[in-house]
Amino acid sequence: MNTLRQLIAGLILSSLGTVVHADYKLNMPVGVTELSRETYDLHMLVIYICAGIGLIVFGAMFYSIYAFRQSKHPFPNNFHENAKLEILWSIIPFIILIIMVYPATELTIKHYDTKDADMTIKVTGYQWRWRYDYVDEGFGFMSSLTAESNAARQMDSGINPQRVQNYLQDVDYPLVIPVDTKVRFLMTSADVLHAWWVPDFGWKRDAIPGFITDAWAKVDKIGIYRGACAELCGRDHGFMPVVVDVRSKEDYESWLAEKKAVLEEENAKSDRTWSKNELMVKGEDVYLTSCAGCHQPNGEGIKGSFPSIKGSDIATGDLDEHIELVLEGQGMMSGFAESLSPVELAAAITYQRNAFDNDTGDIVQPTTIKDWLDDLGY
Repeated sequence: MNTLRQLIAGLILSSLGTVVHADYKLNMPVGVTELSRETYDLHMLVIYICAGIGLIVFGAMFYSIYAFRQSKHPFPNNFHENAKLEILWSIIPFIILIIMVYPATELTIKHYDTKDADMTIKVTGYQWRWRYDYVDEGFGFMSSLTAESNAARQMDSGINPQRVQNYLQDVDYPLVIPVDTKVRFLMTSADVLHAWWVPDFGWKRDAIPGFITDAWAKVDKIGIYRGACAELCGRDHGFMPVVVDVRSKEDYESWLAEKKAVLEEENAKSDRTWSKNELMVKGEDVYLTSCAGCHQPNGEGIKGSFPSIKGSDIATGDLDEHIELVLEGQGMMSGFAESLSPVELAAAITYQRNAFDNDTGDIVQPTTIKDWLDDLGY
């Protein structure tokens, strides 16, 4: 009944013109890379050729319908075959095909020419987030849908999505790259098929488990560019956006130094003993970002699809079984051993065992998770 009322309200608001609609454009974007602009130019070339062919063909057809209608020519001429005409309409399409194929082939080769890159970033798809590893710098981080969008998208959340800035198109940690720099992207996946896509870059690449595909981009305009996973990768496919923050080279170097310092601080935190309150506060943030999509913010799960955390045998039972499940995954659930840090894993498990009236009193320290990861070979 609530869903029906929401649908009716949405239709009424839509009829009044108060619903914010997606930005609709007739043509593909020109983009902010050399590849995107050349792709756009090729697209327009083919469009003009097809439009010209259509104009000639339909023009001839409509002229023939009018000029040789039955009322004017009741008796049709008796003729067939014309060698010259047959040769002509075979040669002309062949020439048109060459005109389109040559630049298309040249551009396709250019799309896959990743040599002489200034930096390399490995992009790994997870259900349902992205991980970016700066290969040359030796560090990486996860990028997930923002907590605001994640909360607003939940059924009966009571939050108006129209009031959430960049709803479903924003992340907690965007990919940051410098302007006017050739960046090589290595794409792979840790679970199922994904596809990394930023329209303004002029391409997308599949992220395939067990394989690495590559691509490159040299962005020549500072700004924020948004995209998404373009492969149907599971239940929350629509909730793993891509955000790329292109900065000046000076700003990028500052961000790089700051990011490394933050990660070093995070690594140091994994060696100290955390209080229960600290773990619960951190664990709530991790849970809402990484777990609530399936198990719901209230921990009650989705009946028939995702089990409840509240009062579950896992969250209130044997601690080792709980840790192993979170690290390794099971069934539809992917493991988090590689996608979350020891601090985040310890906090999330501690939170699950003490929130939602579970109250087991169990505390998991990051050092315990590090021992588990070593034993499991991560």
